[in-house]
Amino acid sequence: MDKSKLVGFINKYHLGGEIKSTKIESDGKSLLTRFISGDKSLVGSVKMEKFDAFDPSEIGVYNTSQLLSLLSVVGNDVDFTIDNMGGKFVSLQMKDSSYGTTSKYMLSDLSVIPTPPPLKNLPSEFELELKLDSYFISTFINGKGALPETETFTIIADNDKVNIVIGFSNIASNRVTIPVNVDNYSDIEPISFSAEMFSNILSANKECQNATMKVSSAGISKINFSIDDYESEYYLVSTQTNT
Repeated sequence: MDKSKLVGFINKYHLGGEIKSTKIESDGKSLLTRFISGDKSLVGSVKMEKFDAFDPSEIGVYNTSQLLSLLSVVGNDVDFTIDNMGGKFVSLQMKDSSYGTTSKYMLSDLSVIPTPPPLKNLPSEFELELKLDSYFISTFINGKGALPETETFTIIADNDKVNIVIGFSNIASNRVTIPVNVDNYSDIEPISFSAEMFSNILSANKECQNATMKVSSAGISKINFSIDDYESEYYLVSTQTNT
């Protein structure tokens, strides 16, 4: 199995270190994980189809950075084995198919992995639906890199046009303003979200040509990516910004 598929799956939930622990479910044909950030500002899910390297299982990954490091030791063509002891999945074995090198990651008890709450109170309506193309994705990532200390970005809707502003403030400030293509528009007050979290989401899915972002005045945004065998969905909670 080409390990890059699994690495891509992991990166889409790990988000540069924002999500450290998660449960991964396998039905023998696909992988699914649902996750929540430590500050509870993000809930999401990632599904990968056409992945038969794991037997049907539910495994606990407590330290994702450690798993990625162990994956980096073996080559691209890897045989995976999930060890079961007394009815519990205890370790993930990774063997380099070309050279025989092995690495072993110890799995965690599922009880110590954070479980995302059911998404019961989602808004009945999202006032805005935005199209995030490859230009927007790369520009936002570069914009956040140019303003590393900036904590938020703000969505500004006015006269059927929408701009996303990194570093928005009512006083003079360094900022980056990016026009966004709009599919559905209703008037909405300016609303801010974590720029770091959003940049990490975009970076993990930067190969996507077209993504969608729905925004609600209730303070929720929903971002969806569909890339080859991956389906990723993220819910971001709005944050306060200093104006």
